[in-house]
Amino acid sequence: MTVTTITAVAPRRFQMTGPTVPRLVAGLVILALWEGVVRGFAPDFVATPTGIVLAFPRVIVSAPFLAALAQTLGAVAEGLAIAIVFGTTIGLAMGRSVLADRVLHHYVNAFYAMPMLVVLPLFSLWFGYTGAARLATVVFSAIFSIVVSVGDGAHSVPHDYLEVAHSFRAGRICTLFEIVLPASLPYFLAGLRIAAGRALIGAVVAEFFTAIGGLGYFILFNSRTFHDNTAFVAVVFLAAFGIGFDLLTSWATRRFLPWYRRDEAAE
Repeated sequence: MTVTTITAVAPRRFQMTGPTVPRLVAGLVILALWEGVVRGFAPDFVATPTGIVLAFPRVIVSAPFLAALAQTLGAVAEGLAIAIVFGTTIGLAMGRSVLADRVLHHYVNAFYAMPMLVVLPLFSLWFGYTGAARLATVVFSAIFSIVVSVGDGAHSVPHDYLEVAHSFRAGRICTLFEIVLPASLPYFLAGLRIAAGRALIGAVVAEFFTAIGGLGYFILFNSRTFHDNTAFVAVVFLAAFGIGFDLLTSWATRRFLPWYRRDEAAE
């Protein structure tokens, strides 16, 4: 005779574990200090957390803000698309060709480390104070992150994969698209996360420098006219875009590349 023992399972209680609580507490402390210091020592026009919250509903539906948001994000999307196409092509060439790597390696690293503020005067001289200068700055800011990441990914393809493809008489194009590119996808996504942030910074800095329409000029104009709360709404949107894109790429890595770093994806 088999005796079955029934064990009562206590209901689970919702607990906020890990770094969530310290992060929330730190954020609230920073906001409280910001509010207190500004109210106690700064002029009335300086932005405060409560002022930003009150200005938020009014600003996000205003025509100038929506136009500036569309201009900046449109330039970032266009520049990222150009950087992805050319950056991936150059990175694959450097990762799979010794000659291409020897020719381009030092130049790519040099341009990657070069601050965008150095090239902005050149771009404004070549393209004028127009959207073309902003687009060139976005491409310059983003492309080298993708080149370096894709090059590392193409170079680190396991030799076993290439030997199996060679044993089955796979051509170079077939090997490139069916082995090298899939193996390089995690590196590409890591580079894209960096490139997106640099592209957004490049667009805003170009708008500061050239005074063309966009979130950068929106922030600059409202700051100089003492509407700091309005300007900070655009800053919040820029920060939210960066965080959102980072979360999106992390989700894409877990969703479409479940074999890559399972231990990190489970955290």
